[in-house]
Amino acid sequence: MTFMLSQVSPDRRFALWAATLISASVLSSFTLACALPLAGFAAVAALTSTHRAALLLTGAVWFANQAVGFLFLHYPTDATTLFWGGALGVIALLSCESAGLLARRFPGLSGGLAAFLASFVVYESLIMAVAAATGPGVDHFTAPVVTRIFFINLAAFAVLLMLKAAAAAVANRDVTKAFASRPV
Repeated sequence: MTFMLSQVSPDRRFALWAATLISASVLSSFTLACALPLAGFAAVAALTSTHRAALLLTGAVWFANQAVGFLFLHYPTDATTLFWGGALGVIALLSCESAGLLARRFPGLSGGLAAFLASFVVYESLIMAVAAATGPGVDHFTAPVVTRIFFINLAAFAVLLMLKAAAAAVANRDVTKAFASRPV
């Protein structure tokens, strides 16, 4: 008797994918703290899930980041920090929406790239708008900083899509043979 991942129910596959994204968010939160690549996560969620599921995944990734920040990284619990935490959640959801719109309009590789770019542009633009409107200003939005954030998001986007593709490849094979070093 062999076990095939393709026999796993869609609900279980979604739960595994959600656990993967949330785990990646937690790990990224510890290493990147405030530079969590939410735009990259949002674009991946939009490309790999239904509309509703993508928004739920994006919200879960944001929530995991906030939980790590407040519980382990000792984010302050002042009004400004709480405001920015909430704003980042809303901005992440809007980034997911923009990625989803482009992904549905342009399928394939070009749609995936467009979805990522849309997610990143919406994310950074809205953060800049909130920063300009609330006082911190936009002085830290320099080309080197935005470029660094872009590449962090791009790397997360690429790695997460590769994980999803690898899981899909394994799902279509007999797991007992998928990891064999030579044919049995």
